[in-house]
Amino acid sequence: MGMENYLPLLQSTSLFAGLEAEALRVLLGEVGAVLRTYSRGETLVLAGQSSRRVGVVLSGAIEAYHPAASGARLPISQMGPGGVFGDVLGGSSLSSPVTVMASAPCEVLLVPYEKLLLPGADPARQRVLQNLVRTISDKYFLLSRRVDLLLLKSLRAKVCAYLLSEAEVHHSLTFTIPYSRIQLADYLNCDRSALSRELSLMQRDGLLETYKSSFKLLEPDALRHMVL
Repeated sequence: MGMENYLPLLQSTSLFAGLEAEALRVLLGEVGAVLRTYSRGETLVLAGQSSRRVGVVLSGAIEAYHPAASGARLPISQMGPGGVFGDVLGGSSLSSPVTVMASAPCEVLLVPYEKLLLPGADPARQRVLQNLVRTISDKYFLLSRRVDLLLLKSLRAKVCAYLLSEAEVHHSLTFTIPYSRIQLADYLNCDRSALSRELSLMQRDGLLETYKSSFKLLEPDALRHMVL
């Protein structure tokens, strides 16, 4: 699809929220935004290299991970259509600490960061800059929560903290997480078999029900107590 067809999706993103379709179309032309297609497994941003573009996922999916010296991958985030990436790193002179890869065939909109930051009096550009600051702030707090989770001593505390945060995001005690068991173990920085064993014990104890990536929290207050 052409860029015109993606305008409604772009208007729903954190980066371009509040812009009229015509103003957004004009702005994208002014900043030299381009559409790019990536195959599954193809790299969009490589850790150790600089990234000077903000991206929006238009179709498909991407994943960002931190490559460890051991060769392991520590997942940072996964994004589908509407996801914004590169907004934190694009304005930095530092190289990217994460690799961004297409986890499914995808099409993305790429915007040169320095063009986005050019001063201008038009309301559309000012709104995008406000949106940019907000998305970066939101990601800072998400990362802060992730650090808090990784600092918890026990695996059960990590599991409880993660599942409670997902329940909060979904506004429900029944939800599906965006990770497989292997990916969740990576996210929590723990051994997969240890995670499976812990979830089985928690299910046996009547704290939760789980099947694959679906969870139902039966005793949320007890789970909260385990995080303390």
